Amino acid sequence: MANTAEEPSSANELMWTQVKDGAQGVTTSKGQAHNQLINTYDMRVFQLRSDLLAPAIMAALFGMIIVFVLFIKVNGISKLHGGFSGKMVHRWSKFDVSIHWLGAIPCLLLILTGLTLLAGRFFFHPYLSEGLWAGLINAAKLVHDYMAIPFMFGWLLMTVLWAKNQMPKMYDIKWMLYVGGYINFGPFKGKHPDAGFANAGEKLWFWTFALFGLVICASGMLLLFPNVFEPSRTLSLIALVLHSVSAIIITAFSIVHIFMATVMSEGGMECMVSGYCDENWATQHHNLWFDEIKQNGTLTYKK
Repeated sequence: MANTAEEPSSANELMWTQVKDGAQGVTTSKGQAHNQLINTYDMRVFQLRSDLLAPAIMAALFGMIIVFVLFIKVNGISKLHGGFSGKMVHRWSKFDVSIHWLGAIPCLLLILTGLTLLAGRFFFHPYLSEGLWAGLINAAKLVHDYMAIPFMFGWLLMTVLWAKNQMPKMYDIKWMLYVGGYINFGPFKGKHPDAGFANAGEKLWFWTFALFGLVICASGMLLLFPNVFEPSRTLSLIALVLHSVSAIIITAFSIVHIFMATVMSEGGMECMVSGYCDENWATQHHNLWFDEIKQNGTLTYKK
């Protein structure tokens, strides 16, 4: 009787050991890894996402906000030297303004919901009831999934249509050396280096957004539609890590971009609200572009 009792236990242990080691069986399914009961993967990839990337996205968001708040308190904002002229120069078409917000609004929602999904268990969960936490995570997941598609469309349109004005020029080096003229003290004070339609900072943001936005879109497609692409568990985790790293970088740059447009540069936000900018803003921040449209006859004022 003793031997009979031990045999099933030994058999179960042997089977479980084989399953954990990746033993394969027989199935009518043709999907990838469908003949494995357990899809093994490198746990270090999971730990990287859990232990390092989760705090990093919090630092990218709140760290950059703190840095900019302190910077503005010390440095102040970039004022228009001649004040507002009252003459509004056409800079962006209504279509350009539309695709900017098509990408920008989903991007902000993706940052906030991605932050919740990636790091919320550390920073939000301890302070919420289980029911409220479950509802928050479910809402974040739904918003994140649905906002992914308009973000991809916005990213694609902006990348394709705006790239021609984002090519690096030699004068961009001087712009970077003088930090665009935004420093209000020391040898940098009052310096406004040359800039075309886009300055060097905007170009850096654009190409960062284009490159890491591509990674986010590609990895996001794998994660959104696993039944279509059928990635392995390891590939899914790698995609998740690349997605998170790219999101952290874009989050940090987005905070810089938002502060520069809304707080740091007086008159800057108007460009992406109406498509027009004040003439003094154009001559101070994008003088080469303003000279160009005057010379080629494309300068248009708001009536």
